[in-house]
Amino acid sequence: MAQIATTMANAFSNESEMKAMDANRYATKKTIAQGMLDIALLTANASQLKYILQVGEQHQFYKLMLIMISLSIVLQVIAGSLMVILAVIGIHKSKFQRSIAEKLNHIVNGIIFISVFCDIIKMNFGLDPSIVVSTAKTNK
Repeated sequence: MAQIATTMANAFSNESEMKAMDANRYATKKTIAQGMLDIALLTANASQLKYILQVGEQHQFYKLMLIMISLSIVLQVIAGSLMVILAVIGIHKSKFQRSIAEKLNHIVNGIIFISVFCDIIKMNFGLDPSIVVSTAKTNK
């Protein structure tokens, strides 16, 4: 009976050890997921840019959409570049480099905020093909 109790206690302790969260593994998975989301957003913006260029002036908000999509893509590329620089600086732990990394982090957050704002504005003016087709037919 004591042997069964010991075996059960060992099984529960092994389970709790397995369930304990590894912070490094979590951070790695989070970074990979965030990178994939960034790539998905960049791909969506490129697709929308291609669509708006194909439709051309027929789109009711052509210039606004072109500016917002282009600005969003440029801001995403800048933010991605700064994140790479942050990763390199993060390897070194001097006080000066940490202060630079903190400032760069704030700049990256601001750039991402502006990019998201552009995407929100862009999506409110829509890329609905039925609107473009109906507008094109009425203009002929």
